[in-house]
Amino acid sequence: MTPDSILTTYDHVADGFDRRRDRTLFERKWLDRLLAHAPGRRVLDLGCGPGRPIAAYLSDRRCEVTGVDGASAMVALFRHNLPRATAVHADMRGLKLKAVFDVILAWNSFFHLSADDQRGMFATFAAHAAPRAVLMFTSGPSEGEAIGEVEGESVFHASLSPDEYRKLMIDAGFAPIAFVPEDPECQGHSIWLARYMG
Repeated sequence: MTPDSILTTYDHVADGFDRRRDRTLFERKWLDRLLAHAPGRRVLDLGCGPGRPIAAYLSDRRCEVTGVDGASAMVALFRHNLPRATAVHADMRGLKLKAVFDVILAWNSFFHLSADDQRGMFATFAAHAAPRAVLMFTSGPSEGEAIGEVEGESVFHASLSPDEYRKLMIDAGFAPIAFVPEDPECQGHSIWLARYMG
């Protein structure tokens, strides 16, 4: 199992993932915190999946959401579930939308990339960040690789160390605001929040 198989896997499991995705909005606290820091309501959702519940929640809060996913089946579901949002079928790696956003979100998506591809993503985040934009992504609590499961299929996960994430953010112009590893109030997710200082 490698990161190269992620998009094929999510294409294969898209319908089941959409049906069974937890929609209790256990992420709400962090999404609200994200919006409280955001200078505006233009949202780039990287690895958006089917758009429920996160993109739908943001749309309900007057956000203009652009969802990006490399799995075409996920993009089709996103378009169906959020017909007023913008959906883009593209790999987040090397993304060039020629637009900037107030919020850049990579929730449970960025950590499917290899360590080297994650390092390269910080330039992509910066290229799409408006002045004082906020970035939020999930990672592992510490450096390492793991194999998880989605809809019975194995999926790759990787994480850099917290110190390396901080350095990469600072080098790309982001000032870290918060990092909570394995947040017990968010089903154990490890969450980063940062502001783009340019």
